[in-house]
Amino acid sequence: MDFGNLADHFDGVAAKVLSAVETVGRSSNQHELDGVKALQELFGRPSDKLTVPTRFLRVSDDSDESMAEDGTLTYYDARINTPNRSEYRLYYPASVDVMRTAEAGDIVFIAKRKDGGALFIVAPAGSTVAAQLDWLFGTAVLEHSGFSVRSALDKDGLPLTAMYLLDTLGISVEPSNDDWLDRVLERFGPRFPSSAEFGAFARSTLPELDPVDDPDSVLMAWMEREELLFRTLERHLAADTLESLYSEGRVDLDRFIEVSLSLHNRRKSRAGRGLENHLIALFAALRLRHTFNPVTEQRIRPDFIFPSIDEYRNPTFPDGDLTMLGVKTSCKDRWRQVLSEASRVPDKHLLTLESPISVAQTDEMRDHRIQLVIPRPLHQPFKPQQQQWLMSLADFATMAEERDRRGPAQLLLM
Repeated sequence: MDFGNLADHFDGVAAKVLSAVETVGRSSNQHELDGVKALQELFGRPSDKLTVPTRFLRVSDDSDESMAEDGTLTYYDARINTPNRSEYRLYYPASVDVMRTAEAGDIVFIAKRKDGGALFIVAPAGSTVAAQLDWLFGTAVLEHSGFSVRSALDKDGLPLTAMYLLDTLGISVEPSNDDWLDRVLERFGPRFPSSAEFGAFARSTLPELDPVDDPDSVLMAWMEREELLFRTLERHLAADTLESLYSEGRVDLDRFIEVSLSLHNRRKSRAGRGLENHLIALFAALRLRHTFNPVTEQRIRPDFIFPSIDEYRNPTFPDGDLTMLGVKTSCKDRWRQVLSEASRVPDKHLLTLESPISVAQTDEMRDHRIQLVIPRPLHQPFKPQQQQWLMSLADFATMAEERDRRGPAQLLLM
């Protein structure tokens, strides 16, 4: 899809595991990172102190929102006047809360922006978000004793999961062309259509795809096409809205913040609904019986019940032939929500587009009898031992179909 590449946003990136003396705490007062000579690949060999405008971020698996603050990094050679004895240092402000909350073992990613600024991102040790950033930037940080530096970033097209991850870092990825704008406006006019309408339109632009052939790849293609179309329309409509906020050279800041939050929230909610709509269409194409969002015990609504809510409510239908599928574009800690859904189904299935997920988190899911369903194109970033356990969408559909056929036969034997 036309979402550009990582090199459109960054000149390079470096990552390392933080030591105790590099954090702000009782064990350290130095407020600097060690082993920074390797950062010459990013910042060069400045003849004077280099001050880099920096956005500091603390990301975690517990929240969609990052701790964020602006400041500077200072990079310089402390022995600039001593030939052949360079001693490079990288300082961060002691007042930065992002580093005040950092702990030894956390991962820091320093990404140099195209505009000369930088992102300074701290992620907890062993977290899913740390694994995702390591995959996004290709730093393989745990394989290095110091800084892992990449000064030449991939120019391959960004996958959907990378685009979602960049969104969480405050980097909005926009379509690289407006080829689709006329078609979208011709179909819907200057408005945001319902999620169901927009998803159906996105699927109609890919008539050559048949879910029966490869449900995993087709689902990802549908999601990527809808994202491309949505962001194309969003950019067109948002331009007029944002322009109206400027009056006589001044900006209505409160209204600007309100509009920005509205755009952010619309993106998140639409992505979730879009995934559900595409799955409904995919299951229909596979002729896989299901009920979407039914009411079960305590009025809890799981996303999908197979073969249907009627069998679920039939006490004589075998529990082992019922299937529940939860759906989340990203898990964070919300994956635990499915544990209370569909009490007749002790072994839950959860489909997500999040990739990769930390080994610690997938181990915890397995302990709670949750089987992850991940579209096969997203398996590669996972560790080999995780890939052996993951279920593809095609595998899930085959299992649900077999259970549907088996259930009525078992009823006849009762």
